[in-house]
Amino acid sequence: MTLKQKIYHHYIQQVQDKIDVFRDMISALTEDSKNDAKGSAGDKHETALSMMHIEQEKLNRKLAEILEQKAILDKIDITIVSSKIALGGLVQANGMLLFIATALPKITVENKTVFAVSPQSPLGSKLMGNEVGFSFEINGTKYLVESIC
Repeated sequence: MTLKQKIYHHYIQQVQDKIDVFRDMISALTEDSKNDAKGSAGDKHETALSMMHIEQEKLNRKLAEILEQKAILDKIDITIVSSKIALGGLVQANGMLLFIATALPKITVENKTVFAVSPQSPLGSKLMGNEVGFSFEINGTKYLVESIC
């Protein structure tokens, strides 16, 4: 498996793990609210149910964000290698590895730190469609595209 494939699979697994955790948390809250409804009465009961409902809405929003990230990752064909930077590209610039996909936490694969950047981010938008040798500046930092996988 290539470095790019390992990075992609690591991010897919990371996102899927988050999806599973949020679904479990939502399910547990739903179960708790059902159990609470059976045994409580009065204002405390209403407050507890309201708090659970608010928490469930927050978790549902976070789950929706993660599902969007997964949808973006699912669109990537990791086997495509292009001379131009595109979605799914692995770019080395200034010694940094940048995976063009969606904004995700940095990871380490084969002792290399990888930053996942969105094509819509300031850095990602500058990179998209460019080739090796392209240089640009963001916030006073100059970047040079050294390689594309």
